Amino acid sequence: MQEFLLKSKIHMARVTDKSINYMGSIGIDIELLEKSNIKPYELVLVADVNNGQRFVTYTIPEERGSKKIVINGAAARLVEEGDRVIIMAFGVYSDGEYKGPKVLIMDENNEVVEIKGDL
Repeated sequence: MQEFLLKSKIHMARVTDKSINYMGSIGIDIELLEKSNIKPYELVLVADVNNGQRFVTYTIPEERGSKKIVINGAAARLVEEGDRVIIMAFGVYSDGEYKGPKVLIMDENNEVVEIKGDL
């Protein structure tokens, strides 16, 4: 049997910008994508901790070291700059293959303060 399980999570990142007039996506500093094992253009579920909104989108890389989390397109109407978000990516695993998620714990400046799990 295969199961759909949490692969990676960026926990409590701060939204740095939003742009409604964009085709859609969430821009994430490429360094954070690499550390979290989330790939550019990968499907993600985003939960806004401030208002409870959830939406599905895909990632696009932002400049390395920028610490940017940018919500684009229609989803930009669901967040405000400064909101804290949880970004989750999932994977399909066979029995015995899953080792648990990789989780980046973020501070208010989008610096990684802790990494949990290892894929």
